[in-house]
Order: sequence, then structure tokens, then C-alpha cells
Amino acid sequence: MRAARLIKMVLLLQSRPSMTAAELAGELEVSERTVTRDAQALSEAGVPVYADRGRAGGYRLIGGYRTRLTGLARSEAEALFLSGVPAALREMGLEDAASAARLKVSAALLPSLRDASRTASQRFHLDAPAWFKEPETPGLLPTVADAVWDDRRITARYRRGDKEPQREVVRELEPYALVLKAGAWYLCARVAEEASFRVYRIDRFTTVAVREDRFTRDEEFDLPAFWEERAAQFARSILRAEVVVRLTGEGVRQLAYTVDPRSAREALAAAGDPDERGRVTVTLPVESEEVAHAQLTALGPEVEVLSPATLRKRFTDDAARLTELYGA
Repeated sequence: MRAARLIKMVLLLQSRPSMTAAELAGELEVSERTVTRDAQALSEAGVPVYADRGRAGGYRLIGGYRTRLTGLARSEAEALFLSGVPAALREMGLEDAASAARLKVSAALLPSLRDASRTASQRFHLDAPAWFKEPETPGLLPTVADAVWDDRRITARYRRGDKEPQREVVRELEPYALVLKAGAWYLCARVAEEASFRVYRIDRFTTVAVREDRFTRDEEFDLPAFWEERAAQFARSILRAEVVVRLTGEGVRQLAYTVDPRSAREALAAAGDPDERGRVTVTLPVESEEVAHAQLTALGPEVEVLSPATLRKRFTDDAARLTELYGA
């Protein structure tokens, strides 16, 4: 454990000009006293760790010291080669760069670990697109990706919504990050005139012009946290209607597989006690009556729609047609 921690400490100091004892303690999940002892141990082992005293002090490496990757264990080396998503890299135009990087890393590994790339690829494969959906790569994705990696502003024409008539808007954007979600590519960008962050589907860009000027990134921007928040907002925003249903025990178990899982969990948590027949009445947020009809049909006799009346009539009509079809 200590050896791994010492290696991590060296790598942290390699990646930054200096770090305080508190920062190192937080990253390594140890006390500041342990950081002091580890820094002394590294110094005694020949690693040039220098401690600056005072309130603005900290630890840093001197003399341009760099460590090599010979300390990687097999599991670490294999995990490293899992970090690339070949299809996504290819779509962004980064396949050649990723291949060169893998070759360089392989060359730096110990001979006993140089098959890590092959062993990892034979044990894990990421297939991002959803089932029964033909993935399409947006034609402008490589252009947008170049701007993201190079921190260059873009002027983009964007098609708002899928409904007719479509309306296009022009935006001056600072492209921060790309997200691949269920086969669809999204751009997280700051709108220049608003100084706010938004999410854009890249397949809705009709033109993208990369500008010569660069933007300065907000160091406080946290991509995973931003995406999680926006994804939750989007899921809530499309659930504009409510239906009231009565579920059997089996219907309760199957609900999260037929509607939005988060909405199902929240609705069931807010539901009252089961009735004398073990059925639970649930108020469920849905996208629309049409979508609810398609989703709840999958539950068959495990669900009874109570309201709205128009949706209940749809299921009544369905039941009559089924009785006519199978009654004989």
C-alpha cells in the first residue's frame, strides 16, 4: 500500500508545479503527517522532493525530475488500455493519435506487460449505441472535436428542435467538452453573449466555423457533475403529464422497466399502502398520453389506468379488441 501511495505522490507532483501538504493529504487520503513522512522517504530514496516552508509553501519536484512507467502493475496497465473507446476516437478523428499513444505507452512498459493491450481488448468492449438504432456519425463532429481540444471559439448555426417548421439560430460558442450518450454526440459549451453553459446535439449543427481566437477555460467547470445535472433536468422537463394507475405486485416490479426508472422509483416511494388485494395506486409523471399508452401497454393485466379518462378509454378499447380477437 505504501509503495503505491509513494508512486502516486510522485506522479501528482510531476503533474503540478507544487502541492500543499493538505492537497496531497486529500488526494492520497492520508493525514498531513503521513505526507511529511512519505516526502522524507522519497527524498531518502533519491527522488528530489523539496519542501517550501511558510503559509504559501508546499512540496515540489526539482531538477525536472520525471519517473517512468515501469512501476505499473498488470491490472493498472490493462486498465490504461481500457480508457480508449475506439469507435468514439475514430468518429472524432483521433484514431491515429490514440494508436500512436498506445504504441508509446507499450514501449515504455516492462516486457512482461506489453501484451496488456491485447489482453484488455479481449476482455472488454464498449458498444455505446442503443439497441435497434443505427448509429450515425455527425459530419461536423471532427470539426467540433478539433475546436474542443484546441480551446478555439466557434460560430455555429444550430437547428432547434425536430418539429416543422425548423428554426435555425446562430451562436458564438466556447466548446468545452463532448459527451457520447446512447449513440448521440453532444457538445457542452459556454454561450459567449450569455456566459452560461448549454448542451447542443451535434447532429443539429448545420454549419460550424472554427475561429482563430482561443478562450480561457473556467477551471471550476466540472464536466461529470454538469452533465449529471443537465441530464436529470432534461429527464424531468419532458415529463409534462401525469397518469394515475393501480399496479399489482408484479406491475410494481416491472414498472421501472417500462417507464423512466427514476420517475418510477419516485412515484412508488410516494405511493400509499397496498389495498386488500395487494395493489398499489401510483401517480406517475409521463411524457404524454400517447407515450404512456405505449409504455404501460407492456404491463398488460398488471396495470389498471384510473385517470385521465381519455387514457383509460384507450385501454378499455384495447381490452375490447383483444377480447374480440381471442374470445373465440
